[in-house]
Amino acid sequence: MSKIKGIRDKVAIIGCDATKFGERWDKTQYDLLFEASRDAFKDAGIKKDEVQAAWVGIYYYFTGMSGATVEDILRLDGIPITRTENYCASGMDAFRNACFGVASGAYDVVLACGVEKLMDEGGSGLPGFKIFGHPVLPLPSAPAMFSMAATRCFHEFGWTKEDLARVAVKNHDNGFYHPKAHFHRKITVDQVMKAPMIADPLGRFDCCAMSDGAAALILTTPELAESYAHADDYILVKANAISCRTNFPWYIPSNGPGADFTAFPATVKAAEYAYREAGITNPRKEIDAAEVHDCFTITELINCQDLQFCDRGMAPEELKNGTFNWDGETAVNPSGGLKSFGHPIGSTGCRMLQEITKQLQGRAEGRQVPDAQVGLCHNLGGACSVGSVTVLGQRD
Repeated sequence: MSKIKGIRDKVAIIGCDATKFGERWDKTQYDLLFEASRDAFKDAGIKKDEVQAAWVGIYYYFTGMSGATVEDILRLDGIPITRTENYCASGMDAFRNACFGVASGAYDVVLACGVEKLMDEGGSGLPGFKIFGHPVLPLPSAPAMFSMAATRCFHEFGWTKEDLARVAVKNHDNGFYHPKAHFHRKITVDQVMKAPMIADPLGRFDCCAMSDGAAALILTTPELAESYAHADDYILVKANAISCRTNFPWYIPSNGPGADFTAFPATVKAAEYAYREAGITNPRKEIDAAEVHDCFTITELINCQDLQFCDRGMAPEELKNGTFNWDGETAVNPSGGLKSFGHPIGSTGCRMLQEITKQLQGRAEGRQVPDAQVGLCHNLGGACSVGSVTVLGQRD
C-alpha cells in the first residue's frame, strides 16, 4: 500500500461540548444539537457565522436526513453541511471529514457534530434490525453479535463472566462522577453476575443502554487556533483512521486476522493506520487516556488488546491489576464510557472526542486523568464492521 500522507498536526480543536445523555423526553434532536453546538461555539469564542462548513453524524433516518437537520436548527445561512453515516462510527467519521476540510485548505473554521434521538422510538433494543440488512443473510441482534466474541474468548483465553463484570464495575464507577452521564450509580461484581441474561453470557450490565444526546467540536488550523479562546491549550489532531470490513463476519470467516471473534480486524487495521500517522510505536506507554467503544463489556476487553494496550489474552488480568483505571497506566473510559452514557449512535464518536479533548486540557467534567498529554478515541460500528481510531495530543 502506498504511504498515507494523513493530517497530522494540520488540524486543531478550539472548542467542544456535549449535552447530558439519557432519556431526554423533554428535548427533540434539534434541541440537543442546538445545545451542544451553542456551547461549543461559546467554548471556542466564535459566532456561528464564522463556521464555513459542517458535518453531522446521524445513523437513523428518524433522527434526521441530510445536512438540513443542522441547518433547520442552527440557521448557518446555506453553507455546505453533510450528514455522515458509518454505523456506530458516524460521529467520528463526521469529525474525520471535517478534519479533511480544514487540512485541505478548503475551509478555515468548521463544525463537526453528532446527534441521535433513540428513546422516542420505543420498543426493546436498537430499532431497524428487521428492516435493514441483507434479504437472505439475516442479522442477529447486537447483543447476539457480541456474545459470539465472548464465548469464543472464554474458549480461547479462559476468560470468565466475572472478567466481563469488572469492566462494568469500572465504567459505572467512573460514570458516577460525570455530570452528563446517563447513569450515576456504582455497581458490584455480584450485581453484574446476577443480572438478567440478555444474550448468554452477556447480562443486563454487560450491555450499554439506548440513550439520547449530542456533541459538537469546532476545528481550525493550528495557525488560526491562536486567535481563539483556547489559544494556549488547543488540541492537535495527530491521526484519524477508519477501516471497513464485512457486514457478515459469521458468514465470511476468512476476513483477515482476528476473524475468529477473538479480535476485531477493523479496529486492528484502523489502529495500525492511526499509529503510523501519529508516530505512536508503543501505545501502552504513549497513550495516557482512551475512550473506547464499550458497547458491551466483552468489546472493551478485546479493544484493549486490538489497540495494543496489552498482550492478547491478557486484558482481564490487566484490568484486575488496575492498568485501565482512570489513574492507571492507560486510563480506559475515564468518563464512564458507553456503559455510563448509553449509545445515541451518531453522537457517541463526537462525545468521545470532546471528552478526550477536555482530558488533555486538564478540564475533564468527571474524573481527570493525571497529566494526560496524548489521548485516543475509538469506535467499533455495526457487526464489528467499521473501526475508527483518532489520536489527539497537546500542542508542542
